Amino acid sequence: MSDSLQHREQGLSFEIIARSGTARVGRLHTAHGVFETPIFMPVGTNANVKLMRVDQLKEIGVQILLGNSYHLAVKPGLETIKLHRGLHGFMGWTGGILTDSGGFQVFSLKELRQIDDDGVTIRSPVDGSKLFLTPEFSIDIQKTLNSDIVMVLDHCPSPDDSYEETVRSLKRTQYWAERSLKHGVNDWQLLFAIAQGGAYEDLRRLSAQKLAELPFSGFAIGGLSLGEEFEKTLYLTSITLESLPVERPRYFMGGGSPELIVHLAEMGVDMFDSVFPTRLARHGAALTFRGRLNIKSARYKNDLNPIEEECDCTVCRNHSRSYIHHLFDRGEVLGGILLTHHNLRFMMRFMQKLRDSIANGTFSEYKKEVIDSYVKGEGDGLCSDIAGDALSR
Repeated sequence: MSDSLQHREQGLSFEIIARSGTARVGRLHTAHGVFETPIFMPVGTNANVKLMRVDQLKEIGVQILLGNSYHLAVKPGLETIKLHRGLHGFMGWTGGILTDSGGFQVFSLKELRQIDDDGVTIRSPVDGSKLFLTPEFSIDIQKTLNSDIVMVLDHCPSPDDSYEETVRSLKRTQYWAERSLKHGVNDWQLLFAIAQGGAYEDLRRLSAQKLAELPFSGFAIGGLSLGEEFEKTLYLTSITLESLPVERPRYFMGGGSPELIVHLAEMGVDMFDSVFPTRLARHGAALTFRGRLNIKSARYKNDLNPIEEECDCTVCRNHSRSYIHHLFDRGEVLGGILLTHHNLRFMMRFMQKLRDSIANGTFSEYKKEVIDSYVKGEGDGLCSDIAGDALSR
């Protein structure tokens, strides 16, 4: 029996192995491997991370990625996934998979949904078909996908919802979490709940307190990084974390910019996902340890240097800034492919350095370096917004 499965059978899925203040390094045990946290998960909504093959993801050090149960239930449909015995077989991916429940679509497809306490009817923006998503059906979809980590269906309020509307969504989220727990997942799957509460401090605290009373494997902080001010994101996250169990993994949904991650890791957040690095790449922005570079800028037309001298990715070993600038200038898809590869490798290196700094007691220095680079660094500052990471999830 593997160490991972033995750990699971003993009822444990997460262990903390190092601390620096409230920041911590942990090990998350899943059916497809043991992953060190803090960890970043690339987004693979439609069973693919845009512009990347699964062998390339493995090559650059990706350990776990995110899929979306609602979109996959619509296209290609569950019968197709069943033929492959789950999402791993469908994708040809051997690492970990976390699947979103469809709760984000309850938020993002607001004009295409009807919601009540039983569940939510969503009209697909792809083909117009309707799907009635209940907490139980969302779990069943994720059982079919056979993901390692299953998220409960939640009702994410809009940032501008009134207090009364947010109370209703919070009660619904709690009710759906209880139903999801009762319905249950496969023995080898972990089930995570999602704390909500909108922009209201007391509701954030209440949601976390109520969910913490239930035996979930982990907890997510939802409904943030949706356009609110950066300091508010941090404050509401800290309020939520105060009431979540410290011995369970904590997952911030939709956060992926380096400056946001170091702040949240300092608070004790363990898991992150975002389209941030891949979306930036498709728009010509490269992530480096000196800040962001807008490779489409004319200043790089004749620049023979790699994107980042210290980077070990195949893009930096083989191509110049000048060449990638040319690809974007001519509208070649290869430009986005190369920057996506680099940006995701950067995120893997970034997270490894983050874990190392926590373990060896240099986290404060590392955090300062990241903030100096991304707030007042040498880069071009392209796409320097922090809040709003989740909007294109």
